[in-house]
Amino acid sequence: MIDVYSELAWRGLVHQATDPQLADWLRAEPRTLYIGFDPTADSLHVGHLMALMILRRFQKAGHRPIALVGGATGMIGDPSGKSEERNLLSVERLRENVRSIEPQLRRFLDFDAGPRSALLVNNYDWMGRFGYLEFLRDVGKHFPVNVMMAKDSVRARLERTDSGLSYTEFSYMLLQAYDFVHLYEHYDCRLQAGGSDQWGNITAGIDLARRLRGAQLFGLTCPLLTKSDGTKMGKTESGALWLSAEKTSPYQFFQYWINLDDADVGPCLRFFTELSRDEIEAVLAAQAADPGKREAQRCLARELTLLVHGEEGVQSAQRATEIFFGAEIDDLSESQLASIFADVPSSRLPKSRLADGLTVIDALVEAGLAKTKSDARRFIQQGGAYVNNRRVGQIDATLAEADLLAGTTAVLRTGKKNYALLRFSAE
Repeated sequence: MIDVYSELAWRGLVHQATDPQLADWLRAEPRTLYIGFDPTADSLHVGHLMALMILRRFQKAGHRPIALVGGATGMIGDPSGKSEERNLLSVERLRENVRSIEPQLRRFLDFDAGPRSALLVNNYDWMGRFGYLEFLRDVGKHFPVNVMMAKDSVRARLERTDSGLSYTEFSYMLLQAYDFVHLYEHYDCRLQAGGSDQWGNITAGIDLARRLRGAQLFGLTCPLLTKSDGTKMGKTESGALWLSAEKTSPYQFFQYWINLDDADVGPCLRFFTELSRDEIEAVLAAQAADPGKREAQRCLARELTLLVHGEEGVQSAQRATEIFFGAEIDDLSESQLASIFADVPSSRLPKSRLADGLTVIDALVEAGLAKTKSDARRFIQQGGAYVNNRRVGQIDATLAEADLLAGTTAVLRTGKKNYALLRFSAE
């Protein structure tokens, strides 16, 4: 059995542990652990990658992972690390989110691996059966309020002058603590892992199990996912970096990691890939020798896109990258055009303009790539004008319907990286 604790430690994934003997306990025999995911959206995002990879590493080391989707706790909202209360979601919305998240979890975990098969559970299945008075009597009475008030996640919110903490959010800790007890009773799950902001919730579960069942449980946290400048990892101008191809395309996902700062790529290779220490050190050495090639970023982008989107996603992302580096465009679907050129300016024209003989000179002006026809003519004369990444060689060249990708769009370029789209529609 692989020494998973040592593996996590050299990767920088151990922030806190509730017991100094946790490493020895893990080495003794296969264990069961869990991490919770609140389904506040219909997809997981990059912020969940650390937790997903921890479960995956435990399973590959011979342990049994449980992914808990919080159909109940998601109705409340965890105050940990939040400056204000979340909007409460309906039961129907949460159920839809759970259904969408399940296939993403299955990309990371093996649910058909014998004794160490991963489990996917929803805490609404047991929390939904509790009545209010029953929960207060059986669970709430075991929580000293002074201990709850001392938790960082609670104290930080109470100390803010611009926002307080509702009783609903204050109760979240009780729900997560009971999850740990339930999983211990039904699956002999004795370890809960999570981000460092979950320390208070994890220790609350350990304390509740001791009070209710006299059991010794364990907790392990990893660092929060931040960049070297302290900002959150996985945030883009358009929002979160999702693990859903519909919300963040494989190309956009791939490009995020390609453009990662040099200071962040080493930790991300350790956190998110299954490359060995020697392999990572070799990649980082190559990066240091020739930073311009961005070999570490390319390696990270390939490994993560393969894990999240599969081989097809990698090929799609790499093809899109090649297009932006000048590869000729033979054919793209509407969805691929929307994904690859999401941030490229576009203009609309009626298709009748093509029938009238739209010159490339006029097209460049219409697309905003040239201020005047003289500028457009000069681009063509100097070999710097392209349609679908094919150089335009004639001053009097025109656009035809045969040049349109997906029957609607022409990709225009001047120079190396100045792109614009012309979209044509029936009048």
